[in-house]
Amino acid sequence: MLAIYGPIQLILGVVYFVMIVHIIMSWLINFQVLNLQQPLVSQIWVGLNRLLEPIYEPIRRILPNTGALDLAPLIALLIVISMRAYILPVIFGFA
Repeated sequence: MLAIYGPIQLILGVVYFVMIVHIIMSWLINFQVLNLQQPLVSQIWVGLNRLLEPIYEPIRRILPNTGALDLAPLIALLIVISMRAYILPVIFGFA
């Protein structure tokens, strides 16, 4: 069981880190600290969006429309945190 638990925890840890980077970068772009006209910033932003959009899109379909406020990253982050801390240890018998 540990052979399955370890890689799943690692994948969820990487997803958590990428989501945190995406959320912070979106704040920096919205507050105009980062400019999407810069090629490096633009490439990182597009890459993060391509990675995370398959995770966010099903959540956006379920959530009600809140206008400019996108709650999908917050919900996805909470799901990843709860999976890492509570759900996986219970499933694999570590709790």
